[in-house]
Amino acid sequence: MYTDHFGLTGQPFQLTPDARFWFDSRTHRKAMAYLGYGLAQGEGFIVVTGEIGAGKSTLVAHLMANIDRERLDAISLVSTQVEGDDMLRLVAQGLGINTGAVEKARLLDAVEQALEANLGAGKRTLLIVDEAQNLPISALEELRMLSNFQVGGRALIQTVLLGQPEFRDKLAGAGLEQLRQRVIATHHLDAMGADEVESYIRHRLTRVDWQGNPEFEAEAFEAIHRFSGGIPRRVNQLAHRLLLNAAVEGAEIVTAEAVHAVAADMGADAAAPERAPEEKVLPLRSARSAPVAVMEPGPQPVRDPRVDQRIAALEAQVLEQEAMLRRALTMLVDWVEADGQEKNYRTHAA
Repeated sequence: MYTDHFGLTGQPFQLTPDARFWFDSRTHRKAMAYLGYGLAQGEGFIVVTGEIGAGKSTLVAHLMANIDRERLDAISLVSTQVEGDDMLRLVAQGLGINTGAVEKARLLDAVEQALEANLGAGKRTLLIVDEAQNLPISALEELRMLSNFQVGGRALIQTVLLGQPEFRDKLAGAGLEQLRQRVIATHHLDAMGADEVESYIRHRLTRVDWQGNPEFEAEAFEAIHRFSGGIPRRVNQLAHRLLLNAAVEGAEIVTAEAVHAVAADMGADAAAPERAPEEKVLPLRSARSAPVAVMEPGPQPVRDPRVDQRIAALEAQVLEQEAMLRRALTMLVDWVEADGQEKNYRTHAA
């Protein structure tokens, strides 16, 4: 294995989601901000969509690794094509309820009692459902019905729905109007920009004690972005093969030529995504990280250094604003929960 060859302490590009490898890309920062806003509301549905491999499961792993288990009971489900009654049983099992041979009415009572018990213990209940695009309308409606459970005006359960892009079309379809009205936050995970792939790869390598061997050429990162389309899972697949190839060849530098060769072996030439229209390219990027649309990039036009300085200033401003937003969302979550506890105390005191 290349891990031994390069002295790594683990697999840096494994496909299984692992919160240790969380990378704060632009789109994932936004997703966490929307999750923070949604969680502060304490009710309804939060919807996160993204292409296959965009990092939805990693987002959940990061969320689960950072929540306060004393204040939030998080139930994570990976859905299959189950109908409404089976979805109810999955939720009940997540709450620790024995569902064997229990009729639906009694099961609903048991679920409501378990949710009330969580609230009484000072916990909110969060249900996270992955692969939501596979759910039939009956299952989504069952989840909506569960969102009706409340005590003293406080919702007993909040739900995060994760799905592929087609879930947005399903959600917009007929029969789900009432569910749509309860969606309080939504975000679509985009691919990483060309300027983020290098940081992403170095971040994951650093997590397994990488000492700079092998090193990557700047052009190699550009080629990796071009062949992967900036989708994290595709980047992982390609980077894994590149390290294996470097170990076999005894190479200490990963070159753009190596990326082309490995990608060709993987069939990436035929499957490489087309370049997005120019107006959809993220505007905040440096000149060297601009997307490459041809196999061998030609000479780049000379840019005014003042433009790069302005872009760098704008990037710094955006990062500062996002940090301020995350701090504000954290304060908002604490304030909402403290206010709810005070109201609950006054209700019991009365």
